[in-house]
Amino acid sequence: MSHRLLVVTELFLPTKGGSAVWFDEVYRRLGGREIHIVTARVPGCEAHDRGQPNSVHRLALERYPWLRPESLVMYLKLFGKTVQLAFRHRFDAIHAGRVLPEGVVALAAARLRGLPCVIYAHGEEVTTWTQPMKSRVMRATYRLADRVIANSEFTRQELVRIGVPSERITLVHPGVDIQRFRPGLPCEDLRRAIGVAPGQRLLLSVGRLSRRKGFDTVIRALPALRTQGLDVRYAVIGIGEDRDYLLALAQEAGVAERVHLLGHVSPDDLPRWYNACDVFVMANRAINGDNEGFGMVFLEAAACGKPVVAGQDGGTGAAVEDGITGLRVDGSALDQVTQTIARILRDPGIARSMGDRAFERASRQFSWDSVVRRTQEVCA
Repeated sequence: MSHRLLVVTELFLPTKGGSAVWFDEVYRRLGGREIHIVTARVPGCEAHDRGQPNSVHRLALERYPWLRPESLVMYLKLFGKTVQLAFRHRFDAIHAGRVLPEGVVALAAARLRGLPCVIYAHGEEVTTWTQPMKSRVMRATYRLADRVIANSEFTRQELVRIGVPSERITLVHPGVDIQRFRPGLPCEDLRRAIGVAPGQRLLLSVGRLSRRKGFDTVIRALPALRTQGLDVRYAVIGIGEDRDYLLALAQEAGVAERVHLLGHVSPDDLPRWYNACDVFVMANRAINGDNEGFGMVFLEAAACGKPVVAGQDGGTGAAVEDGITGLRVDGSALDQVTQTIARILRDPGIARSMGDRAFERASRQFSWDSVVRRTQEVCA
């Protein structure tokens, strides 16, 4: 069944991040040119859009610090284009990738056009937005939406807490491309490129270099792992504000030669890096309410057959079955993180069993086709 949808989202490929991947993967499978995407103009978007089956409309979306709100121009541009398309084409619904600014725009346009409005919720926006006006607008927009898609049970509970009727919330987890992320990809060249010697073990993290991801905790764990006789290196893929902090921390801990901040890697190499590691680690923790709403990187590791260590804060329980596909820990407890990593590295049987079960679960529950089927229920 083909769907006629108008989707408003600032985050869309080739922009980096899990949400951008999610929207691209789902809407290209839900329909073709009859699905219109209103999104940001970013470097490389022309090449991406040539292979995109949907109708993509790119806008220059900037924030101006001297404006109040600083995203006012963004709201106006999104609203103008969304309303124009809503009256030019016949749509079944308007979807918004986030509550602000896209949700406000989508809700207003949907009410003008007499269409249902669906808004995605990711978790961290509910727990971290404390500025009074922003928080009030967020809550009102979620409550007025016809349907809210929550990415995890954690996010669903947070939505109920702020007054969103539970019957209007649909739980739809993100997914993973099980054709692209899979076991058995060649990776020895990647290990050699960062100096991983035969017999050494490799930990891997993928994500924005921000404090709540817990990359600093893994770096602090390396000296203790080495003392326990575990010869470990640590690779981190991603960019962000914590790069200099992590480099300084590795130097201070005496493990600078064992920590490799790789920045962005090519799309072809990313699945190979997952294959190259022995354990995938993201010991996330809550900082001032900022939480991991789900963690698509855990699914990518799982699809490659890798055991994972995840923080227990936020919505990671949806992505990682504790004791089955990986282990969830208190990401703020250094000793717990250290001992959990050591446990998996010391026991090949546990590592292999968790990796096998992670692969099976990712293939069965989290393929993008499965996610699309659940999303179709929202569109029905």
